Amino acid sequence: MSFLKFNSSTPSKVELRPKQCINAVLKPLTDNIAININGSLTCKDLFYAAICMAVEKSSVHSMSKHYQDVPCETSTRYHLNKLDLEELIRLNAKILLQGPISTLKTEKKYEFAIDFTNDPYYGETDSSNENYVIRGQAKKSTNSFYSYISLSIINKNERFTISVLPVEKSETKINYLAYFVDLIGNLDLKIKVLCLDREFSSVDVFEFLQNKDIPHITPVVKKGNVIKRLLIGRKARDSQYVMKNPQKKEVRLNIVIDVKYMKGKRNKKGCENLGFVVYGLNWKPRKISTVYRRRFAIESSYRMRNIVKPRTSTRNVTFRYFFTLVSFLLRNTWLLIQKKHFTIVKRGPQTIDEDRFRFDRFILFVEEWFRRNLRVQLVVRCLR
Repeated sequence: MSFLKFNSSTPSKVELRPKQCINAVLKPLTDNIAININGSLTCKDLFYAAICMAVEKSSVHSMSKHYQDVPCETSTRYHLNKLDLEELIRLNAKILLQGPISTLKTEKKYEFAIDFTNDPYYGETDSSNENYVIRGQAKKSTNSFYSYISLSIINKNERFTISVLPVEKSETKINYLAYFVDLIGNLDLKIKVLCLDREFSSVDVFEFLQNKDIPHITPVVKKGNVIKRLLIGRKARDSQYVMKNPQKKEVRLNIVIDVKYMKGKRNKKGCENLGFVVYGLNWKPRKISTVYRRRFAIESSYRMRNIVKPRTSTRNVTFRYFFTLVSFLLRNTWLLIQKKHFTIVKRGPQTIDEDRFRFDRFILFVEEWFRRNLRVQLVVRCLR
């Protein structure tokens, strides 16, 4: 058998390894969050523990029993208690976008979506968390939640989560919208359209967006006889509607209605009228509904985030928010790795071979690195 001679000028194959994945997740945390620690323990050790909890969906208690080279439960809780909520809120976009920001173009207009996600809470409330425990429709045997509001890009191949904030009872939706709009401007990004959920359907929200001249799409809330009559028909169309609130404040809205024939979908026949509040866009009804469907990419981000959400029953708001940032950071890092290393080289629009490196494989890589480097405890002392 003959062997080919080694040629140093021949480029070696580019390979992705677990170490690259864990480093990509760790760097935004170590670069932006500083915790004062005395002794041999470092911030990196704490962040390793937090990421490990995320990919294994474990708690501080169980994680410290699974691995040998991790901080003990007491040390982890003590040092993570030093995190400051206001500081995390100030740095959240910087942490989530440290890698992805280099792939975004300032001259390009992006499609954005804002939505809420709720984490069930089964504990009690006190003065430390009463402003953050939100009451809502019962889900998973509770109607108490820690809620988070997020801003995401929903363009294909660029579905990064830009910012996540904890929801407070004392803050209005206008405050969160204003924060996100300012953030987009500070990042030198432009808004092509802002897609909002039904929860944002109010006079104050629409008036704020119109005054800021922000193109937006929001589904119509099917409430009231006038709206119900508008959503009856067989042709795509648009109409005008005046929304009023109890304070007799009103705003004029443009309602665009797309008509789709069900053809047996969801066991329904006939046509379905999809109504949207639209501003600043001169698009046909079908394009309006098609673009708004991309808003459900933000729902996908929530499902992925739940796959890597550490388990905790704490009432500590800062703890929970930090774990939430770690979860969204893992998803953003995976999207960035896909874009950088798995984009097909070809003419035409950018195409990513998503099947080559799926999210579950990324999590497996990170988990495998922890098992090798933090040393899984393979011996358990028996009682008898």
